[in-house]
Amino acid sequence: MTVPTWVKASAAVVAAAGAGSIATDPSSRWYRALRKPGWQPPAAAFPAVWTPLYALIAVAGTRALNHGDESQRRAFRRAYGINLVLNAAWTALFFRARRPRAALAEIAALNVSNLVLLRRAAKADRLAGAALAPYVAWTLFAAALNAAIVNLNPGADGPRK
Repeated sequence: MTVPTWVKASAAVVAAAGAGSIATDPSSRWYRALRKPGWQPPAAAFPAVWTPLYALIAVAGTRALNHGDESQRRAFRRAYGINLVLNAAWTALFFRARRPRAALAEIAALNVSNLVLLRRAAKADRLAGAALAPYVAWTLFAAALNAAIVNLNPGADGPRK
């Protein structure tokens, strides 16, 4: 008996979301002291946005992995795994390591990974590609927010704790 694709895709997303959630600490003194742009959404917006985004990532992964030939599925699976690792790593760099500049470089890599993933998903299944579009848009916004925080806080990459 094989494990259904949706279980595997969802488990991978839950692992990335869980790792990111554990690393997130918006109540830390360090984060609260950062200057943030006036256009930053309120704290409650982040879980409200990420929950459906993670669901869409799982849906897209399931659809893309259920379509295309074996080489397409293998390439998508590799891109999906890399993307989810990069997704979780941003939070660890920004909140745990307290390195907004490193997190900015990492989110740039995540955005490249997102575009690769979107392209591979859309090639396998148009709806899979469409499901990833909000994620791609949100992480581009997150990169802009990260860049604004770096610019507003030139000395923010300080001691770890």
